[in-house]
Amino acid sequence: MNTVDLIAKKRDGGTLSREEIEFWIAGTVDGTIPEYQSSALLMAIRLQGMDDEEAAMLTDVMAHSGSMFTPDDLGGFTVDKHSTGGVGDTTTLVLIPLLAAAGLTVGKLSGRALGHTGGTIDKLESIPGFRTDLPRDRFLQLVNETKLALADHTEDMVPADRILYELRDVTATVDSLPLIVASIMSKKIAGGAQAIVIDVKTGSGAFLPSLEASRKLAESLASIGSKLGRVMATLITDMSQPLGRMVGNALEVREAIDTLRGEGPTDLARLCCELGAELLLFSCISESRDGAIEHLDRLLRDGSALDKFRELVVNQDGNPAVIDDQYLLPRAARRVEARAEQAGVVRSLDALAIGRAANLLGAGRFTKEDSIDPAVGVELICKIGDRVEKNGLLAALHVNDETNLDTACQMVESAYEIDPTASEIVPPELVVDRIVSDW
Repeated sequence: MNTVDLIAKKRDGGTLSREEIEFWIAGTVDGTIPEYQSSALLMAIRLQGMDDEEAAMLTDVMAHSGSMFTPDDLGGFTVDKHSTGGVGDTTTLVLIPLLAAAGLTVGKLSGRALGHTGGTIDKLESIPGFRTDLPRDRFLQLVNETKLALADHTEDMVPADRILYELRDVTATVDSLPLIVASIMSKKIAGGAQAIVIDVKTGSGAFLPSLEASRKLAESLASIGSKLGRVMATLITDMSQPLGRMVGNALEVREAIDTLRGEGPTDLARLCCELGAELLLFSCISESRDGAIEHLDRLLRDGSALDKFRELVVNQDGNPAVIDDQYLLPRAARRVEARAEQAGVVRSLDALAIGRAANLLGAGRFTKEDSIDPAVGVELICKIGDRVEKNGLLAALHVNDETNLDTACQMVESAYEIDPTASEIVPPELVVDRIVSDW
């Protein structure tokens, strides 16, 4: 077997066997297959695609390219969630302790991010002392003893994905559907969860803005997960405007704490309950989706979910005082206001523009080497359907470095479309579609 034959086979529309995929992934990880040949094979996959069986084999082989967690490691039936990303997407910080409060076992591995703001790990590291680099033994101990841990991916888990993603990033193959699915699901499979819910974003602030592309991804994720023995639900959710009202790392931690206290934005709380309901159904804790949503909503309002978040912070060496005194979280030096040029009702709010503005302020990375300022970001005072007066407050920019302040402020103001004649505008549906595998 040689790599040139695999490249030619896929170039001509053939289907790779499991043995061929294993040969490619093993050679990619150990360096015996040069990057230029893996890049050629990635481009052939981008152009010719993969059927679900082939994509499932690729996912499984990638998952087994490094260390893995098994159900026995994690103490039995565990659940997990993933989001394809967006602007103000704080769901993990709320949903994970909420699920643990409902009695589920959650051992979640998350990551950092290139993009508008940091990933879940960057956000958690806004909490003074919070440790995300847990050794494997400590992570498993927390999952088994407390039913809850949230840590950074380790270098030895799914090394194939790390290598292939870097190649995809420089070969214009990032948008290949089977490669996207294999990247997402290989990490979920290696994480050991038996039931998984995935939040596929659609709209201007999403990785895949079009509903058609988002639906294809959601369907493929559900199919591949099912083929690999996982119980799957994928929800397509709106990202035409930011989720919640905070965009920025420490700002989103503040909003997560408010939501866990039952005082956060309704869209963030509702989405967390919608996502969590699928996992409660899979775990047989609830018999109906409506009942599961009501149960999770009660846990947000009665303090149970907040108690679990406090436990998470303490167990991972963070300062739990931030929960009661949010001034202990990083805060920016200035708060600069963006105001409306006319009165009316907000008709649209471009999520991508808000995300880019937050990135310019330092909330996200442009390259892997960039550092993140945890204190900065954008606070949305008005969202779609809100009425604003002329010169009324639309948003506030939390600023330390003022280098890009004028540009960021213009981007925020331009993100708002205000209708001066409308009496009422209904925000877009939050959950656009739901795809649930047989179980």
